[in-house]
Amino acid sequence: MKTISTPRVGDFHPAGGFWKRVTDLVQNEVIPYQWDMLNDRVPGAAPSHCVENFRIAAGESDGEYYGMAFQDSDLAKWLEAAAYSLSARRDPELEKTADEVIRLIEKAQQPDGYLNTYFTVKEPGKRWTNLRDCHELYCAGHMMEAAVAYYEATGKRALLGVMTRMAYHIDAVLGPEEGKLHGYPGHEEIELALVRMHQATGDPLMLKLARYFIDERGKKPNFFEQELKNRDGSWYFPLHELGDQYAQNHLPVREQDALEGHSVRALYLATGMADVARETGDETLVAACKRLFDNLARHRLYVTGGVGSTEKGEAFTFDDDLPNDTCYAETCASVALCFFTRALLQLTIDGRYADVLERALYNTVLAGMSLDGRNFFYVNPLEVWPEASRKDPHKRHVLPVRPKWFGCACCPPNLARLVMSLGRYAWGASGREVYAHLFVAGDVEIETEAGKLRFQLHTGYPVDGEMRYRMPAGRYGFSVRIPSWCGGKYGVTLNGAPVDAALQNGYARVEREWAEGDHLTLALPLCARRVYASPRVREDIGKVAVMRGPLVYCLEEADNGKLLAALSLDGDSELSEEWLPDKLCGIVEVRGCGARLATDGGALYGDCPPRRTPTELTFIPYYAWANRGEGEMCVWVNQR
Repeated sequence: MKTISTPRVGDFHPAGGFWKRVTDLVQNEVIPYQWDMLNDRVPGAAPSHCVENFRIAAGESDGEYYGMAFQDSDLAKWLEAAAYSLSARRDPELEKTADEVIRLIEKAQQPDGYLNTYFTVKEPGKRWTNLRDCHELYCAGHMMEAAVAYYEATGKRALLGVMTRMAYHIDAVLGPEEGKLHGYPGHEEIELALVRMHQATGDPLMLKLARYFIDERGKKPNFFEQELKNRDGSWYFPLHELGDQYAQNHLPVREQDALEGHSVRALYLATGMADVARETGDETLVAACKRLFDNLARHRLYVTGGVGSTEKGEAFTFDDDLPNDTCYAETCASVALCFFTRALLQLTIDGRYADVLERALYNTVLAGMSLDGRNFFYVNPLEVWPEASRKDPHKRHVLPVRPKWFGCACCPPNLARLVMSLGRYAWGASGREVYAHLFVAGDVEIETEAGKLRFQLHTGYPVDGEMRYRMPAGRYGFSVRIPSWCGGKYGVTLNGAPVDAALQNGYARVEREWAEGDHLTLALPLCARRVYASPRVREDIGKVAVMRGPLVYCLEEADNGKLLAALSLDGDSELSEEWLPDKLCGIVEVRGCGARLATDGGALYGDCPPRRTPTELTFIPYYAWANRGEGEMCVWVNQR
């Protein structure tokens, strides 16, 4: 099986443009701020107690465990983000902090290799008795990812050794052999993490375990039902009420046709399936992954790249059910969607995967963090009415402003680790072919059969649509994605002269003997446009959304006043644009002509339609909403 590699995190360096501000923010503000959060140093924020739990487990502190059963994973994700930051830039103070917390993790590990502070401190006699609810394998997976990232960043193997011992402990407890539990995680994640451990260590046990967890899932008899009986029906979460689909064990993975249940779990599983397929050449897993993606992209994906339609179980519901004001669209789910699409791009070059990756990254993922990096969304709705958020029990999960932190704080460090590893998503290589998936300004070094090649990209994307690549010398092919939003309209020039760049699987390709200093320029027609949902999406019939390049736009009360539902956008008026460098850290604002239904405070019902008064509608990028205080917001607008 031909596979596509990605550059190491430390071989990509953002420079200028849109993402440099975001990566600098995460590196300089978010990572230190989240470290303070994990140590409960931020007044007014929900407590974490995460680091303190490790101190208690290590015998360095007295006290009781606090937090969710999976609280360890917050520290693991923070460590992974810190490792990526160290890959990009040496920071002795951050490295010292990371080394100290790794020493603490080592000390908290039990003599048999077991690592989990909840079961070490709070329920030491109940290890491995509740795989469905309590996330032991999920926490182990996140810590494995942190271990690999830190080893790659620093060359230090301490945490890698800790998690290797944990993997061997897991193998001693779980597996197909007689005398072991024939179980698998309730919350997937360890599958993809074990593949990363295998790549870092070369240890075949890691890949064996990853494949076992994928192959075992969905087999009969149902492991979670038997596990529940063994516990006399006790549970940490009442997940049995949500059915087998919730944890994706309703069918063996190769028989599943749609992502079901908890959206983050489903997408972590799909990512693990794709990763195992890449390592083993298992075409049956490849086919299953493609089916899952096709159903998602055609029926279960919000225009913002959000996934998960309901708060009940943080889950998918059914095809084309995409409500705007009650949706969940968890930040973690869109982060996981980025993982899945990247894994697919390592199996097959297809512009559809990169299109969805870009949609999620620029919209729901970015919306999960405030512009100052100190407040975060868990839920990412497409329509908000603050009073309903406070008073409607069906909408209380939909917040009009970002909190500082959460009792269940999976999303903030997940977002940080994704942003700090962008190079792995933007570029790929196979043989003598180099692929540019995303347009992130900066330089990158990529290993190819033509040698190690260094590319530089200068661009203002997504503000402008020109990408200027400085090409290294050598004979190789260069394939750059043509986003589906541009309708096939693009231009490619080499050193200022037009060049033939045929479209293949959504990528414009040029192969030649490149000279050092050649400049390849891609020009895309980046302007505001109207977007319509299929009539299958009942919520959006008669409505329109505005996009500009990959960015989804929205109306906010701060620009348009209250009762956004009374506004409508003219169907044929021109959309104007203006670059505003001082608004919301710099945005292209879009305006359009429309109307407002008059509200005169009269009778609740009447025989005459409300009066329409002409008005101008002002749209801002969706990722920038909720940075100016509490107010209404909507993505889909009535069209007249």
